[in-house]
Amino acid sequence: MTIKEQLRGLLEENRGEYISGEEIAKRLYCTRGAVWKAIGALRSEGLSINAVTNRGYCLENNSDIISEAGIRRYLNTQSEIFVLKTVGSTNAFLREKAQNGACEGTLVVSSEQKNGHGRRGRTFFSPDTGLYMSILLRPKVEVGEALKITSMSAVAVCLALERVCAVKPQIKWVNDIFVDGKKAAGILTEASVDVENGAMDYAVVGIGINVYPPEKGFPEELSGIAGAVVGERTGDLRNRLAAAVYEEFMRLYTSSDNAYISEYRNRLMWRGEQIFVLSGADGREKTPAVLLGIEDDFSLKVRYENGSCAKITSGEIAIKRNL
Repeated sequence: MTIKEQLRGLLEENRGEYISGEEIAKRLYCTRGAVWKAIGALRSEGLSINAVTNRGYCLENNSDIISEAGIRRYLNTQSEIFVLKTVGSTNAFLREKAQNGACEGTLVVSSEQKNGHGRRGRTFFSPDTGLYMSILLRPKVEVGEALKITSMSAVAVCLALERVCAVKPQIKWVNDIFVDGKKAAGILTEASVDVENGAMDYAVVGIGINVYPPEKGFPEELSGIAGAVVGERTGDLRNRLAAAVYEEFMRLYTSSDNAYISEYRNRLMWRGEQIFVLSGADGREKTPAVLLGIEDDFSLKVRYENGSCAKITSGEIAIKRNL
């Protein structure tokens, strides 16, 4: 680990408190000059570090730069954590790690994605005002269980947002999180399957959260759909949120009960409302229905206009009044 990385961890552990250059040099076994150089490098990466004569250096509480040390400050885990300033896709990065034997629970976090994607290969807008993370799983289940993993992830994101950001998120079946009526987060689960027995070799859960509004706003095609969790930057919010999402998800994933099903139901959007079930190429076929709820396997239960009821296991839905 470089002096810069060690210094970043030390400042994160003592966020809001001053540490003298002499003390830092002693603890990192380096010169004062090396400390000064590392401080400059960290500032160039966007960290807000104060320097006061006879007091030393202090990482400001309002700094919101994602770091491994910052996440571990709020998270008690021995799992490997990769923190990247930018990445093509956290899911793609972690899939490569999985193929090389990475352990279950490995976490990848980035503040920006260049090639983020959602379901059906759609582009997922991922500016540097967000939080993008992927978790590696090695579940001993068949690929059909992937829907449950996605649903569990949606509950974990909601619980974390409620705890850290004091908002009231809702879940749009199956993998979108809405805050104040706009999409603020999305989830994509990708699995590698053992062709001999149909079981998962591994699964990667990708979670993208619009923490803050983009500096230049959302693209025109998303302006009426996408939203952010909070309006203004808050000190160390993304580190706390990343830790909370991971903690909530692993708690649900390792639990022996299915309590998350009721948590999902309580946050399900549009229950009892008129919707369209979208099918066909690009969802062009729209079938009117009433959303009744979800089954224990997370299939969607709807009632069509002819009075018949059905379970939907794939596809998408939209609220009728918006189309």
